[in-house]
Parts: sequence; C-alpha cells; structure tokens
Amino acid sequence: MKKLWMIAALLAVFLLVPAVQAAGPDAVLGKWLNGKKTAHIEIYKSGDRYEGKIVWLKEPVYPPDDKKGMAGKTKIDRENPDVAKRNNPILSIVMLWGFKHIKDNLWEDGSIYDPENGKTYRCKMTLESPDVLNVRGFIGISLIGRTDTWTRVK
Repeated sequence: MKKLWMIAALLAVFLLVPAVQAAGPDAVLGKWLNGKKTAHIEIYKSGDRYEGKIVWLKEPVYPPDDKKGMAGKTKIDRENPDVAKRNNPILSIVMLWGFKHIKDNLWEDGSIYDPENGKTYRCKMTLESPDVLNVRGFIGISLIGRTDTWTRVK
C-alpha cells in the first residue's frame, strides 16, 4: 500500500511539472508583486528580450521621518550612481532588462537594478508556477546572490 501511494505521488508530480514547462517564452509577461509587497513590476517584451518596469508603489512618497529631508515628496532614484538620473521618479523606472528565454521556465542573461541601493546585478528568472516567479540577482555566479519570489498580479 505504501508503494502505491508513492507511485501515485510521483505520477502527480510528473503530470504537474510539464504544465509549467510548456508555458512558453511569453509566460513571464504581465504584472508581478515583488517579495516585499512594495511594488508592481510589469514585464514586457522588447524585441526578442524581456524587460520590466515599476508601475505601482505601495508608498510612492517618502515617509515623514525620511533621513534625507524629502518627507512627502515623490520617490526618486536618488541612489543612482549616475548623478544625471537621481531626480528620475522611481515609478516607471526600467529595473529589469536584457532577459532571453533559455528553455522551459528559465530566462537568463539579464540585469536587475535595485533603486534602494543604486546597484545593478546580473539576474535570472525562473517561473515556478504560472503565478510564482523567482527572480535571482547575483554578482559573478548565481551561487552568490539573493532570490526574491514574486507573485502575479491578477
């Protein structure tokens, strides 16, 4: 009986996995809520690559206790290493670019920009399910990085 349950469980896994793998290269398109639940990022196609921009912020203005004296003002890209871009609003900033669909549920060769610290990282995205996207930013190799789990906005 124990073997029968194990076989049934394995069969169920093998039946569910192809549904994600068969989703196709455009399965990543749409709006996603980041792991901190502070922003919506819209992923779209640009030529044969995929990009993403911030289209919604939970808190679009700086809080009253802002340490840089910008309380109540619209959030800007003030940490950007390019001084000319520091006054650009965070809303609508392109933070993902260069991704190409590699296979099944994997997009690689991209970059991700973190407006909180002004740094850009290499990045890959893995579609865990139709509504769950793992976004991994890293330096050098993928082992040295951090994964943020995004959920699709309905």
